[in-house]
Parts: sequence; C-alpha cells; structure tokens
Amino acid sequence: MPAPTYPHVGATETGELPPGWRHVRHRVRLPDSCFPAAGAAILGWRLHRAAGIRIDADADRAAPGVRVVSRLGVGPLRLAAPCEVVWAVDDGRRAGFGYGTLPGHPARGEEAFVVSRDAADRIWFEVVAFSRPAGWLMRAAGPAGRAFQHAYAWWLGRTLRRLCARP
Repeated sequence: MPAPTYPHVGATETGELPPGWRHVRHRVRLPDSCFPAAGAAILGWRLHRAAGIRIDADADRAAPGVRVVSRLGVGPLRLAAPCEVVWAVDDGRRAGFGYGTLPGHPARGEEAFVVSRDAADRIWFEVVAFSRPAGWLMRAAGPAGRAFQHAYAWWLGRTLRRLCARP
C-alpha cells in the first residue's frame, strides 16, 4: 500500500502547519442550527459531491485509513487526486477529517475540512491545508494553482452553506 507523499502527517489536525509549504486557511460562518447536517455532509462525502467533485472512496464515511480519489474536470481532462484519510473527528464540538496525498496526486500535502462550535456556540466551517507541487502540472500552474486552492476552499464553504439551507 502506498504511503503519504509528505512528512507532516496529521499537521492539519493541530493547525500547526509546516513552514516552507503553501498554506490555505479559509473559514466561513454557518447558520447556528447547521452543525449536525454540516458534519454529516463533510464526513459522508456529500459536501465534495455537491461541490461538483467526483469522489470514489472505499468507505461511505471518512475515517482514518479510508482511501479516496477525488476527480475534477470532464472526460479526458478529468484530474485524479488519490488521498488517504489520516484523521477524523466527530465529538459534538467538531466534525470533519484531514486527508493526505498519495502517489499520483498532483500535489504533496494535507487538507482538512471541519465544522466546529466556538465558545459562543457559533458554527464555523474551515478548510486548512498545506501543499507543494508533486510534479510538472502543479509547478507549471504556479500562481494559478495557488489561486485554485483558495477558490476551491471558498467554493466548499459556499456549497456547505447551501447544503445547510436545504438539508
């Protein structure tokens, strides 16, 4: 079984991202009643599917060790991104997971998707990631690749807000 393609496995769980890597942190407020639906959407892959990402996972729910291939694009232009869930949480205050890249992914690194309650019981969705290019495609993308990562995090937040409005 292939191992993750980066050394800092689990760093998105603590939020202490490694220096020298590209970082993404995107946080959006969700409606106060949204926690159960948002957690289920994240852990059950519904968020990604609703955002237009094709997900092929070897389990219906994110959990450590679950392998997933995200596919973005159309036909022969579809880009496959294999990952493995390296941590997951569902404890009433936080629900979500982090997955790390496997060989064949265009980047190296980790990305997390978490809904949480703060001390005032406000509900937040956050995407946290660190990455580096793994091959020529991401290197060639340069600033456009970085912009895509931020736009993707924004799009997931928008999609989750929409899912919360229509459970």
